Amino acid sequence: MAHFRSYIWDPVLIVCQIVLMQCIYYSFLGLWLAGVDSLVQTNRSLDQIFSYEVLAFATMQGRLSMMAFILNSLTCALGLWFFIRRGKQCLDFTVTVHFFHMIGCWIYNAHLPASLSWWLVNVACMALMAVIGEYLCMRTELRAIPVNTGPKSNL
Repeated sequence: MAHFRSYIWDPVLIVCQIVLMQCIYYSFLGLWLAGVDSLVQTNRSLDQIFSYEVLAFATMQGRLSMMAFILNSLTCALGLWFFIRRGKQCLDFTVTVHFFHMIGCWIYNAHLPASLSWWLVNVACMALMAVIGEYLCMRTELRAIPVNTGPKSNL
């Protein structure tokens, strides 16, 4: 299935892709956190997504939340592969998703996240999502294009 995308500036497409990636990010993060919470029988709350204090190396819940964030970056890399499909755009969309997440955390906590563990987890997740998404997209982009190998007509 060959898709050729025009290189014309299409802001509606870009905004729709940003919204889609944000939906994928928060939907799957919620699913991963629900799965982690069911393992250790903890209560679910928005703090797990937006509060920087939850992502701590010292507590079991913090380490499991970090695991959910890392698994979510792998899921979002698949989202980049299915919906963005351009290796050159993976880093752009990854940074955009995490930038909006940082803005959400800033609004939720009323100040920028100050925890080193929050920054480390988010930078690691950004790197994983961008590199794996770009790898998957590049594999698809570099796939051999089938050429018609039927008999040639004599002219």
